Amino acid sequence: MLPYVYIMASRPYGTLYVGVTGNLIQRAWVHRDAVMPSFTRRYGVHRLVWYEAHDVITDAMRREHNIKHWPRKWKIELIQKMNPNWDDLYPQLVG
Repeated sequence: MLPYVYIMASRPYGTLYVGVTGNLIQRAWVHRDAVMPSFTRRYGVHRLVWYEAHDVITDAMRREHNIKHWPRKWKIELIQKMNPNWDDLYPQLVG
């Protein structure tokens, strides 16, 4: 499986969470169903609003680190380029 960088949101323009994973479907499910006590569970961050595939995990980790340090405005712009309606993209993944 390819490594992914992803952003979860509580709602459009709400609380954001940036992560990296080797299994996007499973990780999004964990966030959506609040399986484990975590930031996303505490703040209701259950909507997958953006993701990006990478060839190697080191590139994905570097990208995640960079995005985490971006201003909030840049993260919102990144989401809106891919997903202007802030739709939950998880259903498309499990299709």
